[in-house]
This record gives sequence, structure tokens and C-alpha cells, in this order.
Amino acid sequence: MLDTPSPRTDTPLDAMVDALLWEGYSLYPYTPGATKNATPTPFGIIYPAVYAAECAGAFDHQRLECLATLEPEHATPELSVELRWLEQTGEGQEGTARSVALGPVAIGSRETLAFDRGRLTVRSEPAEDGEHTYVRVCVHNSVEAEPGLDRPAALRQSLISTHIVLRIAGGKFVSPLEAGLRSINTFPVLASAADDVIIGAAIALPDHPQLAPESLGSLFDGTEIEEALQLHIQVLTDEERADIEAGDPKVAEMIARAGANTPDDLLALHGRVTMRDPREGEPQVTIAGTTYHRGDTVILRPRPEADLHARMVAGRRATIERLLIEFDGRVHFGVTIDGEPGQDILRETARFLYFFEDEVEVV
Repeated sequence: MLDTPSPRTDTPLDAMVDALLWEGYSLYPYTPGATKNATPTPFGIIYPAVYAAECAGAFDHQRLECLATLEPEHATPELSVELRWLEQTGEGQEGTARSVALGPVAIGSRETLAFDRGRLTVRSEPAEDGEHTYVRVCVHNSVEAEPGLDRPAALRQSLISTHIVLRIAGGKFVSPLEAGLRSINTFPVLASAADDVIIGAAIALPDHPQLAPESLGSLFDGTEIEEALQLHIQVLTDEERADIEAGDPKVAEMIARAGANTPDDLLALHGRVTMRDPREGEPQVTIAGTTYHRGDTVILRPRPEADLHARMVAGRRATIERLLIEFDGRVHFGVTIDGEPGQDILRETARFLYFFEDEVEVV
């Protein structure tokens, strides 16, 4: 059993799981007296069985189902599981990160690990389609609690923000979003470039989630817009800050860190559109075998659904002034209209009309 009392950021995957683990732990305005901070995160909770039986919508377990494709050349494919959760400690909402690890477990076998508050089981077997391996990971709360618990009492005996990190050696996972299986109380997605890791998250995510490089650190509320939260923190009153500082040390540290961010740090959060203009050497771009240069003459062929301004210049000759390439490789052609008055001014002020590659025809 591995006991991790503080977040880890050894790898991008660890950083991602840390961010998910603390999601919803504390919400703006972060004061301990705020109603929405009266209890810990509402995500990924595994309650004692007696409480779950009495409360609609509560679960006493978590189940992750997925499919894997094994590599024929790998002699001993194996699974390993890390379970991470928060445990309520101290007064109020204060929590401590915990984790246990199970494995490696050979494909085709079943193993269970008992730990304080629960048990973790992983098993695998050939899938019905004969091509894949079916994998199931289950987590149960094994606390024997008394009936009639209220929610705060139940949370003190629960696994909170429970996350499964499932790895395979000698194979790859099929996207759980496409496998057609039913997981319970968790949202599994692919989490590595090699598709050999799945995160069973407490919130819905796309495959291969990533932390934005502009992020300034966890705010325990990452499903909100980070820029907005950072700005909100800047306007906390002195009384609110004092209330926070006297409460949970983890929240107080986060507020202090957020308050030290510079205007440039905040500006970087405003949004990211990565575009580049090939100015070095000969400004050009090649698409589907056709090379376009700045200064080339083209005929404009806007799409039928293009806006009115674009349709008004259909069939006109134009000059390519800029070649802007988005982060995903899509090219925007900035042009001026040949023979129209005022084009020199538009060129000097970089006010161009923009079209895509299927809307320009090289002369």
C-alpha cells in the first residue's frame, strides 16, 4: 500500500491526475464558510454501502470496463493499477491524498487488494469478439458504517475524488469512448500517446486530455475558466483572505500563489491562437502538391456558405499578402483585391480578406 499525503508532479500524467484529484476540493470564493465549501468535492465519491443503499444516486463502488489489444510478440502482457483518492481529515473540508497500487497482474487472471476503507480488484479475459481482451477494474468501499448517516458523516468514511490509473504492458487499449462498454461512477479515457494508459476520471473528459501549458497551477476548480478565477482571486477582500488563511493550509497556499501572478501571467490565460507566418527565407507553403507564395496572384472562389463580403469578390483576381498557419496546420490566405482602390492602405495596416486553400485558384 502506497500512502501519498501530497500531490505529485513527476510526469505530465502525474500532473494531470493531480489536477483531477483535487478538482472541486474548494470552490470560489474559497472561504470555509461558503455554503458550497461545506463539504468536499461532489465528484467520484465511493460511499459506505449502507449510505449508498439509502441515498438515490450515491454509489458504494466504482467500475471501469475497457478493451485491450495484445501484442503477439509480447510473451507476458500484464496490467497494473494505481488507485488515487482523497480522504477527509481534520476539521471541515480538509483532505489528504491517498493511493494504493496493484500489479503487475498477468492477462487472464484476477487479483484483489484489500486496503483501509476498501478493496481493489482487476481481472481480464478474452472478449466475446475473439480479437480483444476484456478488462475490468472494481473499487468497493468496505467500511461497515451504521445506518442513518447524514452526508457529512458519510463523507468522513468515503473515498472522495476516486481515480483509477490503469496501465498495460504488451498491449494497447481501445478508446473507452468507442468500446461500447458501461463503466460505473467513473469516466475512463485514453491518457497516453501510446494508448497504454487509461484514466478512470471523476469527470467527463476527451481521450488524451492535457493540461494547458499556460495554466498557472491548480485552483481546485479547473472546469471553470482559469483566467476568470485568477481575476476573481485578485479582488478578494482583506476579510475573505484572512478567513482563507486561517482555514485549510492547501487553500491558503493556492490563494497566495494566485495572488502573486503578474499581469503578463494573467494576460497569457486570455486565450491561445497559435499562428505563424513563414517570413524566413522564401515565404511559401505547400498544400496537396501546390506551392503558394506571398505575392502570388490567385482567383477567388469562395464557398457558397461564405459571408457576403467574400461572395462579393468571387471570381476576382487577388494577391496573396499573408500565409497564416494555425496550430493544427490549417492555412489562412490573407489577400488584397487587385485593381481596387485603397489596397495599399489595407496592405500597410494588414487588413486583409481571408480565404482557405479550397477558395483560391493559382493563376
